[in-house]
Amino acid sequence: MIVDKPKQNGIVIDLTGPQGNAYFLIGTAKKLWRQLGFSNEDIDSNVERMTKGDYDNLVNYFDSEFGDYVTLYR
Repeated sequence: MIVDKPKQNGIVIDLTGPQGNAYFLIGTAKKLWRQLGFSNEDIDSNVERMTKGDYDNLVNYFDSEFGDYVTLYR
């Protein structure tokens, strides 16, 4: 039987694949902040906060900022 894959709303990122790379997450965050109208100074400030700790801190900060728009899978 062939079953259609369920449609997923929003952005989905698999953290175990290449999209789970810290640089990819930072780039995605910058793009989303720009789309939300953040200034370059605000984006830089958020990136600094995002990168102050380890990878888990980065993922948690990303999720706190974009959890309503992005689904992260581990």
